[in-house]
Amino acid sequence: MRGILFLLFGIILLWGCGSDTWIKNQNRGNALGTTYSITYVAGEHLDYQKEIDSVFQVLNQSMSTYIPTSDISKINNGDSTIVVDQMFQEVFDISSKVHKASNGYFDPTIGVLANAWGFGPGEQIQLDSLKVDSLLSYVGWDKVQLNSDHTITKKHPAIRFDFNAVAKGYTIDRLGALLDAKGIQNYLVEVGGEVLTKGTNLVSGKQWTVGIDDPQVETGRSLKLIVSLEDRAMASSGNYRKFRIDPETGEKYVHTINPKTGYTKNSSILATSVMANTCAVADAYATTFMAMDLKESKEVLKAHGELEAYIIYLDGEGNTREFMTDGFGALIKK
Repeated sequence: MRGILFLLFGIILLWGCGSDTWIKNQNRGNALGTTYSITYVAGEHLDYQKEIDSVFQVLNQSMSTYIPTSDISKINNGDSTIVVDQMFQEVFDISSKVHKASNGYFDPTIGVLANAWGFGPGEQIQLDSLKVDSLLSYVGWDKVQLNSDHTITKKHPAIRFDFNAVAKGYTIDRLGALLDAKGIQNYLVEVGGEVLTKGTNLVSGKQWTVGIDDPQVETGRSLKLIVSLEDRAMASSGNYRKFRIDPETGEKYVHTINPKTGYTKNSSILATSVMANTCAVADAYATTFMAMDLKESKEVLKAHGELEAYIIYLDGEGNTREFMTDGFGALIKK
């Protein structure tokens, strides 16, 4: 799950003053093509590195398109006998729900398009309207099925899954489940700028605090705003750092692909941040809102009150504007 899982809309974790009562345990490293930082507060020194590595390993083996022997790679290559694990099933179910709620703008069967545009592990090709239309025949959530025996059926062998817009968030949820199983009541899990929190930062005696990057700062980092999170997940996406420049034409191709048209999306939406109860759901909607127009995103948010969102966009005159739900605004630190 490298490449498209690189940090898109970053965060900065902010810490308060120390405490003699609680100990901040932390594991950091590289995984899924990005970095991670897992902080858990307890009354003693703990180190769950082996267990954390195991979570990343099993998720990669299940859903990494960059590992030829993973389940998803075998399915993409036409093996219909693979019995997918519980994690794959859960990600499939989440994808189905977000696909329906977004009127098809979220569609993990865009794998063949991701490869063609140069954002996947497969071969990049030179595209024109005829080739895009041809590839679209291999895209569509209605063309795949999770069977009762936990195998996958595809209506055409060329259909390729790409769970990159949900798998990182799901991995964060599994890391949270690991800490839950260990009895940890206060933690912050961050992978590539996406976060899941539980409880509070007992070291500082305050809520977990996260800073969101300004998407228009091209060099270095500058905070756009700071939010407090408790028992909440947040994922972000943006096109300002993840794009490809055609070496011959100089044309810029962003990583967000519209599954309805087959083309990469150059839109007025600069960046999105979504809060949800799970990071997988937040991850999926953050990507979805990059592909949708702002009006459509507002309609989804109105219908799904469990979501909170912050969207940075350009108006008709090219001015930077912001939209946020009331619940998101209530968590901003002044």
